[in-house]
Amino acid sequence: MENIFTHEYFMKKALAEAQDAFDKGEIPVGALVVINDRVIAKSHNLTELLSDVTAHAEMQAITAAANFLGGKYLAGCTLYVTLEPCQMCAGALYWSQVSRVVYGAADEHRGYRTMGGKLHPKTEVISGIMEDKCSVLVKDFFKQRRR
Repeated sequence: MENIFTHEYFMKKALAEAQDAFDKGEIPVGALVVINDRVIAKSHNLTELLSDVTAHAEMQAITAAANFLGGKYLAGCTLYVTLEPCQMCAGALYWSQVSRVVYGAADEHRGYRTMGGKLHPKTEVISGIMEDKCSVLVKDFFKQRRR
């Protein structure tokens, strides 16, 4: 029997969160936290709604997952996010000790790799999952905002 719980399966769910953000006028980034093929947290950017620069999708998902698990560490968890985390989110992911980060599109301007951020040394990183779809959503958002 084929495992349906692939990186693409979960990235589609993260993209649905990103689309929700887009529809609300937020930068379209979606994130979810998975453990044992079960989604335990999902979110999207809420910076405009909450007037909070720290309300990134990853930050919201980390907090929700920690609350679900009843502790601050996300060992054994995978974070799926449509855009490469920024330096702030990478710091939070570092301290949460998340086991894996899977992201769609690279952020060449504000991504943690460009900004010198680091993840925990034991965190596995997988990039480029559904990269085109993740990238197009962000590009479309900013094209629409510049009109």
